[in-house]
This record gives sequence, C-alpha cells and structure tokens, in this order.
Amino acid sequence: MEEAYVQRITNEHYYMDVFIDLYNKRLRIEDYHGDVYKIIDKAIEMSNQHKAEKLIFIGRKEHFSLLIEHAFQCEAMVDHFYRGSDAYYFTKYFTINRKKSDHWLMEDGIITNVSKLERSKMIQPIPSGYVLSKIVESDAEQLAKLYKEVFRIYPTPLHDPEYIKKTIEQGTIYFGFFFEGQIVSAASAEINTQYDNAELTDCATLSTHRKFGLMKFLLEKLEAELRNQGVFCAYSIARAQSFGMNAVLYQLGYSYRGRLINNCFIFDNLENMNMWVKDLSR
Repeated sequence: MEEAYVQRITNEHYYMDVFIDLYNKRLRIEDYHGDVYKIIDKAIEMSNQHKAEKLIFIGRKEHFSLLIEHAFQCEAMVDHFYRGSDAYYFTKYFTINRKKSDHWLMEDGIITNVSKLERSKMIQPIPSGYVLSKIVESDAEQLAKLYKEVFRIYPTPLHDPEYIKKTIEQGTIYFGFFFEGQIVSAASAEINTQYDNAELTDCATLSTHRKFGLMKFLLEKLEAELRNQGVFCAYSIARAQSFGMNAVLYQLGYSYRGRLINNCFIFDNLENMNMWVKDLSR
C-alpha cells in the first residue's frame, strides 16, 4: 500500500476527498460536500482505522461552529481558498505526544522578529553565474538529487525522479536556479484547478548558495506564472523554526495565518509549520 494517497468516498449523503498519509500518521479532509455531521463521523472513523495521530479538516467558514462543537480546533486559515471564500484548517489529535509542542514560544519569537523586517520586492539583478529556468521532466533526476541533499527526510517522495515527473504531468510548476549546469535552488507551485488556488512549496537551496537570496526570485517567478493562469490565492507552509524561510515570505508580502502543530516529518523530527497567505490580485 502507498504511504500517501487520496481516497474519494461517495454515497447518498456526501462525498469527501481524504488524503491518507501513513508516513506522517495523519489524515486530511481536502474537499467535501453534503451532510457534514456524517462526514465528520466518517473522518474520525477512518483516522482510527488507519491509526492516525492527527486529523486535519480543511473546513469552510459556514461549518466553523460545527467543527468547534465536535472538539476540533482551528490552527490556521487560507484567505480566498475556495474561489474567494476562506478555508480553515481544523485539527483533532488522537495521541497526547502529537498535540504537545515544546518549541511554541520560541517559534512565536521568530514570527515577532520576522514581522519587524521591511517588506520588499526583488530589485537587484540575478547574481552572476545563475540561470533561472522552468524545470521540465528531463530535469527530474537533478531535482531529486537537490532535494535528497537538502532534506534527508521530507513529507513527500521528492527524492524519487519518477514522482517529480508525475507531479509535472499533473500540473505542478517547478522553477529552479542552475549554476554551472546544476540545479542549486528550486521551488514549486501545486495548483488546485477546481478552486483556483496554489500552494508554493518544495523550497530548497544548497547551503553553499543561500547567501544570494535565490528563493525570493523563485517565488516571485512562480507568482507571475500563477497570475498568468488566473490563480490569485497563493499560500505556503513553512517550517516554524526556519527564520530564513518565514522572513522570505513576510518580505514578499505574505501574511501569517497560523501554525500547524507537529504537522509532518522534516529532517528527522515532526515539526510545526507556519501558514502564510498572499492575494496575488492586489
């Protein structure tokens, strides 16, 4: 059985798309319609069935109170997620350790310090020797090598070139910086065509190339590509302990919208992840 896959459940009462993530011991309700009471019951039943430690329910604002009544808590939100309507990331935990966070106050401090920075767009030229280019399927081997070097453990199988090729076929956009013919920095945009939103993700730069601020160039390039496709809701989920990545998003005009506790494995630990959102139409 795959470690992560989406299952659609339909019957006479509702439909729901469930992302089953066995590796990260979590389930996520990504879309739903119909009897929300029955959907919540089914989501909890499936969480128990798969021995999930965490259930994430991406809820609509009209169901905010209902999810609170069922002992979910709202950890984050994405403005205009549903073609103008906001989405709320509700969570329910099934083990005490998954709910516990020892780094919360330190991560609050990072948000405080990041918010003191000046917001700025890129005005300097791309550093000499670097080539910014869209990544295509023939680059998959190189891109997988980059992700393997930057992230020993990652929530999705980006170490696998075939997985990268599959995501490109399905519409994910990758841009990268090439230096002496090698990819040294990359990021992607996963587009939800049903609701016209996109997650900017998979941000990685080799340590020896981080001093040039390459990620800002990549994210702005991805934003331009999204605007061209009529996608104006952009969001990104950054490691809560990464001052650099949170600073990049803040400086590019993203707004902080909450923190997902022990959301996924990165490196060798479960980590909290900050939600950042930007309206690209403004």
